[in-house]
Amino acid sequence: MPLFLLLLVFIAVPLVEIALFIQVGGFIGLWPTLSIVVLTALVGTFFLRLQGLAVLARLRASLQTGDKPADLLAHGGLILAAGLLLLTPGFFTDGVGFALLIPPVRSVIIRWAARWCARWGTAHFSVQFTELD
Repeated sequence: MPLFLLLLVFIAVPLVEIALFIQVGGFIGLWPTLSIVVLTALVGTFFLRLQGLAVLARLRASLQTGDKPADLLAHGGLILAAGLLLLTPGFFTDGVGFALLIPPVRSVIIRWAARWCARWGTAHFSVQFTELD
């Protein structure tokens, strides 16, 4: 099932982006559309840098005090995902990327993911070590 969802996302997202480019380009024109895409990438990179450095500083402080950094690592991972989405040309990916830069949105996603992992995320690993001569 997860593979099917991943395939669906890789097909649906580009189709949504193409449709949005056609609609916005038809409404405001080619050059303003391209300018908005470049501008959102630049603004997104700026905010990504600010939030990434802030989370990194809080992570460093958390490690020095001996606190568990799981929440900060999750925020950092979502900020990284936001950066990838913001650097991908398109209006839909920019919208999702900017949404991931909002801390309350990230907190909701982290809580949802934690509940999902607590319910379905059990994994068992088997490791076999061999001695190298």
